[in-house]
Amino acid sequence: MDSFKTLICTEPNPHVLQITLNRPSSANALNTKMSLELASIFDKYTKEPGKIRCVLFTGSGNKVFCAGGDLKERNGMTNESWLEQHAVFERFYFAMTNFPLPIICAVNGHAFGGGLEMVLAADFAYGVPGARFALTETKLGIMPGGGGTQNLPRAVGPRRAKEIIFTARPFSAAYAANWGILNRICTPEKLITESLETAATIAKNGPLSIKQAKKAIQHGLQTDLTRGMWLEIEAYNRLVFTEDRLEGVKAFNEKRAPHFKGK
Repeated sequence: MDSFKTLICTEPNPHVLQITLNRPSSANALNTKMSLELASIFDKYTKEPGKIRCVLFTGSGNKVFCAGGDLKERNGMTNESWLEQHAVFERFYFAMTNFPLPIICAVNGHAFGGGLEMVLAADFAYGVPGARFALTETKLGIMPGGGGTQNLPRAVGPRRAKEIIFTARPFSAAYAANWGILNRICTPEKLITESLETAATIAKNGPLSIKQAKKAIQHGLQTDLTRGMWLEIEAYNRLVFTEDRLEGVKAFNEKRAPHFKGK
């Protein structure tokens, strides 16, 4: 497993990669180094997933998932330096948004600014009751720049998203769950356990099936229903010629669990 300065990467279960933001003394804030390391790991597993079939994304500690961009690092930056750094952030968010494997975000604490944008870039998220969420950028004279204005309306609807972004007010995990940002609220003691259980369930299913389904959902949301249906059919038809499709039907008829190989 690769060694990083701002991340901890482990394989807690077969086929599951856990990425932990690891800057607890800085509230796991996103700095240039972390962004480069995140982009590199998502790029790596996009090109060569190997045995990995699902990613669990979380933060270290029990108070903050990610406080957003590291404002101490940004203090005093020139306009040019700010834009250069944001281009690095953009690379990571694009890499995460376009990642072909499923990403579960286990929100272990507060998620503000770019931290909430990470949650929104995941496929779905579980969180703890005490977590608070906000897109705080308009309080700083900027705006969300890590997909917040795009992913939030898709999760909560445009009118709710406008209120969240325009006011920059924090909201609770209960609201996040009611609005569709969190799929489940877990006790702090069970957050990682329940997230890993879901990751393991996904990893046991056909990995090519999951990739194609994610692709159909992601791209289908960008178009009208008829074109989305054709995208789905095209993604489906690619699975007909796979060994996994044959194994799935064979296992069903033999009344056993399938052994998918991603082929």
